[in-house]
Amino acid sequence: MRSVLRSLATSAAVLLAVTTVSPTARARTAEPKAPTAPREFVALRTVAPTIIEEMRYVTPHTFMGVPVAGYREPVCIVTRSTAEALRRAQATLLRRGYSLKVYDCYRPQRAVDHFVRWAADLRDERMKAEFYPRVEKSRLFADGYIAEKSGHSRGSTVDVTVVRLPAPPTRPYRPGEKLTPCHGPKAARFPDNSLDMGTGFDCFDTLAHTDDPRIRGEQRANRRLLGTALERVGFTNLPEEWWHFTYKPETFPDTYFDFPVARSSVAGH
Repeated sequence: MRSVLRSLATSAAVLLAVTTVSPTARARTAEPKAPTAPREFVALRTVAPTIIEEMRYVTPHTFMGVPVAGYREPVCIVTRSTAEALRRAQATLLRRGYSLKVYDCYRPQRAVDHFVRWAADLRDERMKAEFYPRVEKSRLFADGYIAEKSGHSRGSTVDVTVVRLPAPPTRPYRPGEKLTPCHGPKAARFPDNSLDMGTGFDCFDTLAHTDDPRIRGEQRANRRLLGTALERVGFTNLPEEWWHFTYKPETFPDTYFDFPVARSSVAGH
């Protein structure tokens, strides 16, 4: 009888060890797996490593004043065809002593949703003095600065500029620092190693329109340098934003993705 009881006790202990799961393990099991990108997406650095990446939306230096939802790491992700086209444009610019610099690439839908929530909160204007000093926040939807969908979420659109080499680093934004208008003279704007394009990046102002007639001389020449380099390899500019270009034909013309901006999203591609 004692041997039978010992056997039963041992069996029960083994069963308990097998079936008992710690709270931490249960939590890990319950966490949904983050979506990953289709194989057509790549990290730009694996295709065009000389292009400078200054991924703004992973930092608080945005028109919202906080990092954007879905941006986990400062990595530019695009479709492979877009990356290869950027590499061709970069080769042309390098021969002239310049480099492309990307501010934003693929953008998850959750980031766009974050923009929409922020735009609906008219009380939050902490970054108005820099990014939209001449536009009322209540007009951001009507004027087209914020929308519920973005071509960036399809993977073939980039926000990009040109820098002269060797490129000095752009200093980090310090939350709470005094803000200056994005449409002001370059020396007065937030420092950026970009060529003078007439406005800063993400400037909600008509002066950011690519062909605004007020943009002349060196600023117009710089915009033309950027546009020509990209259009020759298949990109199309959005007329309202000098920095916004989409590679055509798009790999995913009708799909809006929501995987996070992180190296793990394209690991192994």
